[in-house]
Amino acid sequence: MSISVQTQIPVFTEQPATSGKNISSDSLTGGFTVLYFYPKDSTPGCTTESQDFSELHHEFVAHNCQIFGVSRDSLKSHENFKAKNGMPFELISDPEETLCVLFEVMKMKNMYGKQVRGVERSTFLIDPNGTLIAEWRKVKVPGHALEVLDTLKRHS
Repeated sequence: MSISVQTQIPVFTEQPATSGKNISSDSLTGGFTVLYFYPKDSTPGCTTESQDFSELHHEFVAHNCQIFGVSRDSLKSHENFKAKNGMPFELISDPEETLCVLFEVMKMKNMYGKQVRGVERSTFLIDPNGTLIAEWRKVKVPGHALEVLDTLKRHS
């Protein structure tokens, strides 16, 4: 099944997240949700992206929207990354690539001249009914969190 705008997000069972939480597709209904996938904790682009979403978090909350970051890093790595950057939202650990595959963010990328399989930085905006209403792929970090917030404001 391919994910696309104006369709229901794929159903998934509980995935471990920071603060002892478990997140399932049911956790993403009842309000808007931003699900952003990033390659690796504590790398420059991923840190900047997470800080940008953190700085705008209160505005997302004001529009009935929760935010979750997702990467293949361990929960321990996520807890450290979250604490170090004071993130007010949870990070989902996806070492088995369950969510990465469901949301089709695993891509072949060039790294130092070699082909490697990795997470393509991507963001998904989901409405309170679990319908995907916007997606961003091959995300460039500068201004991205604000663009997602502006899109949310148009839908809420």
